Order: sequence, then C-alpha cells, then structure tokens
Amino acid sequence: MSEVKRHLVTCALPYANGPIHIGHLAGCLLPSDIYVRQLRAQGKDVMFVCGTDEHGVPITLRARKENVSPQEIVDRYYEQIKGSLENWGLAFDNFSRTSRPIHHDTSRSFFKVLLDKDVFDEQKTEQFYDAEAKQFLADRYIQGTCPKCGHDAAYGDQCEKCGSSLSPSELIDPRSTLTGNEPILKETKNWYLPLDQIQESFLNDFISSKEGVWKPHVLGQCKSWLNDGLKPRAMTRDLDWGVPVPVDNAEGKVMYVWFDAPIGYISATKEATTLWETWWKDPGTELTHFIGKDNIVFHCIIFPAMLHTHGDYILPTHVPANEFLNLEGQKISTSRDHAVWLHEYLEDFPGRNDELRYVLTSIMPENADADFSWSDYQARVNNELVAILGNWVNRVMVLTHKFFDGVIPTWDDSDAKDELAEVASLCEEVESLTTQFKFRDALSALMRIARTGNKYLQDSEPWHKIKEEGGEIAVANCLGASIYMMWQFANTAQAFLPETSEKMFELLDSKELPQAGQTLNKPALLFEKVSDESIEAQKEKLANKEEDKNMQEVTLKDEIQYDDFAKLDLRVGEIIEAQKVPKADRLLELSLDMGFEKRTVVSGIAEHFNAEDIIGQQVIVVCNLAPRKLRGIMSQGMILMAEDEDGTLQFASPGTKVSNGSAVS
Repeated sequence: MSEVKRHLVTCALPYANGPIHIGHLAGCLLPSDIYVRQLRAQGKDVMFVCGTDEHGVPITLRARKENVSPQEIVDRYYEQIKGSLENWGLAFDNFSRTSRPIHHDTSRSFFKVLLDKDVFDEQKTEQFYDAEAKQFLADRYIQGTCPKCGHDAAYGDQCEKCGSSLSPSELIDPRSTLTGNEPILKETKNWYLPLDQIQESFLNDFISSKEGVWKPHVLGQCKSWLNDGLKPRAMTRDLDWGVPVPVDNAEGKVMYVWFDAPIGYISATKEATTLWETWWKDPGTELTHFIGKDNIVFHCIIFPAMLHTHGDYILPTHVPANEFLNLEGQKISTSRDHAVWLHEYLEDFPGRNDELRYVLTSIMPENADADFSWSDYQARVNNELVAILGNWVNRVMVLTHKFFDGVIPTWDDSDAKDELAEVASLCEEVESLTTQFKFRDALSALMRIARTGNKYLQDSEPWHKIKEEGGEIAVANCLGASIYMMWQFANTAQAFLPETSEKMFELLDSKELPQAGQTLNKPALLFEKVSDESIEAQKEKLANKEEDKNMQEVTLKDEIQYDDFAKLDLRVGEIIEAQKVPKADRLLELSLDMGFEKRTVVSGIAEHFNAEDIIGQQVIVVCNLAPRKLRGIMSQGMILMAEDEDGTLQFASPGTKVSNGSAVS
C-alpha cells in the first residue's frame, strides 16, 4: 500500500433543482466538512470538492413543472445552494457545477477513452417511448408497480420504498409520467457498461478488499448487488439535456447522469488546480467519498468500475455513507415542504451556525436513520452548549478578570494533574474518532472536555478559596489550568464548532498556547438560549407550509362532459374474501360478491387494512374497467377509496346496506 501523501475528499453533488435542507447537511455535507477540517488541523494536504449536479431527470421534471428551460432551473438553484453553503461556512476548495464547459469536456474525454478501449457494448434495444410526447422515456419518466414489494409508484430505475434497483422493463403496468399513457417500445441505440464482466474481473475482489474498512451497511448493500449479479447498464440516454455523447451520428443522446455526475469530482478538481492529475492519478492520494445511502451503488460499484476500466485513476479508499435524517418523526419531503431549509434557517437564526452544526452532529445518522425535532434542537442548545460549554467559559473569564484583572496568572498543575491528563486524552480521542468517521462519538468526547473543566472549576471553588489565607496561589493554579483547558477545547473543536473556536481564541486574544502574563479580552457569552417562542414559530411554520402545500395541490382534473361520466359502470360489491398477495407489501387480493357474479380485484390497500378486518365491507367498484394482470392475478375492476390529507385511506361505500350489484349513479 502506498504512503498517503494527500487526501482528496468529495461530497455528493446536490441536484440543482431545489434548495439545501438539513437532510443533505447531516447526510454528507457536514460530515465531509468536519473530516476535512480535522485533516487540515493535522497539517495534511487536502483537496475538498463538491458542486451541483445539473443534469438528469429531476432537473427536467422541475423545468417542465415550471414551464421554463432546464438552464434557468440550474442557474437559479446553483446560486442559492452555493450561497447557503458559503454562509453556513463549509470549507470547500472548489464548489463547481456540471453544466460548465470544463465538466462537459472532461466527461466527453473520459467517455471517449472507454469507447476507444472497446469497454462499451453498443446495443440496439427497445426502449419505452411516449408516442404522445414524442420522446423516449428516461428511467425517472416511467412509473409503475414494483415487482418486488408491490409499491405502485416505483420509478424505472429504483423503487424508493424498498430500495430495489430496477429497470423499466421490470415494472408492472408502466406508465409515462409525462402524459400518464402506457408507453410503447421503440428501437434505439445506446452504449452499455458491461458490469457483469467487470464484476468478475474486478468488482468482486475490490469490494472484498473493503472488509473491515467500509461501514457494515455500505458493504452489505454492495454485497447484495453483487450476489444478485450485476447486469450491463446503459451509460447513455435519449434526452436533450445533459452531456452530449461524443460519437458521430449520436444526436439526441446524452450521457447517463450517473456516468457524468461522479466525473464532476474530477472536473471540479481540474477547475481548482493545474495539478489535478496528482490528486487523481498518484497512488499517494487517498480518495474519500461522503454520500447518503441512496448513492452507495453509484460510488461503490459503478464509479469504481468506470475508473478501473479507464485505467489512469485511483480508486476510492473510503465511502462513509450515512443513512437518512427524518424530521419530527416523518421522512423529509420536498414535495410536501416538510423540511428545514438551510437558507431559511440562516435567516431565522442569524449568527447561530455552530448550533445547527452541533445538533446535527449529535444526531448524525451514521449507521441508522435519525430524527431531528425542534424541541430536541432547543434542549441540546440550552442544556449543553449554553449550560455546560458557555457557562464554563464565561465563569473562567469572569473570575480571571475579577481576581487577576484579566491577566493569566503564573500557575502550576499541582492541583489539576488528573483533569489535565484526562483532557489531553480526550483531545486525542476526538482526533482519532473523527478520522474514523465516528463523528457523534467524537463530539461526545469533545463535550466531555467542557464537562471535565466545568466540574474541576466547581469542585475547586476559587470564589471561596480566594478568601482563605494563601488562597491566591490555589486560585491562580485553578484558573491557569482552566484557561489551558479552554484553549485545548478551542483548538480541538475547530472541526466541529469553527465559529465557537474562533470566539474562544478571541477571548484568549491568541490562537497560540496561552502563557502567564497574557491579557485576556473582556468576557462575552458564546451562546444564547433558544427561546420557546422561536421554537414554536418554527413548528408553526412547518405546519403552515404543509397546509399551504396541501391546499395548492388540490387541483381539479380536466373538465369532462356528462357522457364521459356516463361511460363508468359503478356498482356496489361486498368483500367476501381477502388475502395478502405474496411478496407484495401493498397488495390485497379481494373476492367480491357483485350480486350478479363473483369478481377478483387486486387493490393496493394492504398497508391500511388487515385482510380479516374487511370481510363483509361493501365497496363501490368500477366494473367496466379493462382487466389487467397484477403479480400474476387478473384484476377485474377497481374499488374506489377516499384519501385523507395524512394519507389515510377510507372505503367509498354506499353508507347504508344495499343489495350487492346495485348501480351507483
């Protein structure tokens, strides 16, 4: 193994189709910043790059929704994202964007190398096509029922409920998200990365080499993919937004977003320095990707496969993927506006950047999903930052000014040997845990420094000892040791609480080790309590945003004529049998007594009702809907349901008992 000479750290590129929220921060942005700051504090040579991902379907979907060009979308959100992260103080060497010419050139050059080495398989295949929209459908433009869990809104590349990787052809009852129509198959040509071959020649051994290095959930997800057997994946798409494929007669084709997006790390480095090849091609570079768990396959399998087949680049050493952060017990949802947006936090809590860093680090979803709540935010700030750290620092400063006019007295460690040894050990522990990506534990160790200092000051009682004969020496020793511990905290906390560290250095009037005779600046509070009113305002804002969003989303469908409605044959049926559909969490197979016949209907209501509880329930059935097969079962109609704003389903029923088969008009 080569000696580590430098550290190249990347952070997952956020899509430029919306603002940054706390899920992005806790998932990869904050941990990568902490890690980089720690490496720099150790004197390491570090390059830290990120940027916005400005290609792919989420961008085009947002543009289509707003009836503007994709370029308008990415320009707007790049500026907002970059501004928010700068104002929050993240320490990137370069924050780039994938729509820049340097990125297009880098991606096209990379693709061309693989093309010239005959890595790609050029294949003509039938792809889904929306005849009405006159467009081939990228994976995210197709939705249908997941074949593995029965979720009826799975995308063509992934089911976001069970996490399974999919291809559009695997979806049950696929439909175009552009028009809602069933897509047709149409022949097209694309370039495939033969992941099945690369698995055998490289990936199996590469992933095995990460045993004991990568987190268990990262390694487990990779092994699951490999155990299922990788399949060739198209690295090009039939779209008009993205990096054009550098092949003659390939008009209307762009690179798959997950081909060009990780190359964004390379182009961002190239943009930052002319020595970019040293960072990407010298074995002395250690490459670390910070990502969320939904990006594991792309950074641990597909990008390494690309780098390996290219042949010139180093491979990732670490991929410390975090799990997801929830909000107030629910998943963060941008569509429902159930999120805490960074730009809004900066407006509502000016000057309190470190408080958010502290809270998010303390609950960071390193190995399991975690939850952010405003009440917990308030409690951690008030009970830990204010009551422990802030109180300790303020008391040391006030007492030094009171008893020694703000001048550090001559002191020795005779009364604080144990405490000073413990603090020194904790400083080493913080550094070690941080470089092991154990940020929560590292923060806990950091706060134990403040707890140790606080307890030492309280037990020493300098306010009493100063009144005793000869007590000035004991007080000098106490406050001298306390100031030294303050400096150790500030020095060690730079990666976690950079603004607080700066404030503490300012109080000490130096970043250097404090010396006897040095004059301190006047005491000043490090933190202020978070008021009940501000927290209630945030809770109310969250509730109001969701209510407003729900009201905005209540839109009527296109107007129809009476004759259109008259085509529907709605009748009352009674559920006489019900059972779960195997391997489909959402689906129930229902047997209905329609009065004139028995019918089978497959319905996605299993998450809301137990099969045994709905026997005898009368429901309204669309009887003349064309039958369709779901999980091998022919469904002969659809039952009508009402959905509350919280997602709860209720049966649409006649209200009072009527004869089975009765018409509804």
